Amino acid sequence: MCTTTVTWYEEKKEANQTMEKDVEPLPLPVRTSASQRIIWRNVIGIIVLHFLAVYGFVSGYRDAKLWTWIWSFAYGVVAGLGITAGAHRLWAHKSYSAKIPLRIFLAYLYCMAGQTHFYKWIRDHRTHHRYTETNADPHDATRGFFFSHIGWLMVKRHPAVKEYGSKIDMSDITADPVIKFFDKYYEVIMVSLCFVLPILLPVFAWSETWFISVHAMLIRYVWSLHATFIVNSFAHMWGNRPYNRRVKPTENPTVSFFALGEGWHNYHHSFPWDYKAAELGAYGLNPTTGFIELMARLGLAYNLKTPKKELVDRTILKKGDGTDSLWGHRRH
Repeated sequence: MCTTTVTWYEEKKEANQTMEKDVEPLPLPVRTSASQRIIWRNVIGIIVLHFLAVYGFVSGYRDAKLWTWIWSFAYGVVAGLGITAGAHRLWAHKSYSAKIPLRIFLAYLYCMAGQTHFYKWIRDHRTHHRYTETNADPHDATRGFFFSHIGWLMVKRHPAVKEYGSKIDMSDITADPVIKFFDKYYEVIMVSLCFVLPILLPVFAWSETWFISVHAMLIRYVWSLHATFIVNSFAHMWGNRPYNRRVKPTENPTVSFFALGEGWHNYHHSFPWDYKAAELGAYGLNPTTGFIELMARLGLAYNLKTPKKELVDRTILKKGDGTDSLWGHRRH
């Protein structure tokens, strides 16, 4: 841990307000049902995307060059850091601060992942934390695995998502010059980095076939999407709850492996301002934390926020389910 840059966040004057706002999400007064029309364009697009990825893997994986596999894997991991270290921990939760060069770098990485505009991603995530598992949660896990994983992208949003999402404070995002630039030119930058570059480089750098290069891009893209989706589904359903047994988010090492450290979700929903998004730090199942700490050592990241151990211990004793935070064994 970079102790010279870490701040104990609960000692700040605004800590009590932040903890009340973020640690205990404000529930909606009444859970209501609403008709959510199916968006057939999205349904068909998702089905076709998955079909092409599976077809490309089955028909071409034996013929793909080794460098194509290495390139696709590395590209997916690096793009994932744009989501985990960038959109999520830096911009959505402000769990650390970054200098302009790092902010621009993370913005490029985020566009490589090809998800959606910064503003929409960050607003949805803040709404998810503020109104977790209510009608206003964009991917409410109480509606089942399929909905929280990918189904929420196939239907019109619940009216509560729009109503309460519009109340989320996004003033810091609208004032951010990096976000404004990348959202303004998002389509051009995203298409170039997420689709065009990953196809062209294997073809011209090591003579990969167009067929394999296109399908390798699709496989990497689908894999990276599901690496994000599993945080919304698996990590809200399966695992232990050592920090807060009253909420659905869990500690899930498998999700952390695929999502670069984002599977320690019970902790994250208890202490969303922690730059580690986990109690355990930069070990093998939290490479995003290792990346942030490396940037801090290089002087590009600072003001890394984390709660004191005493606060975490009190939370465990008061709200936890009695298990440990890694593999879910009962505490002695």
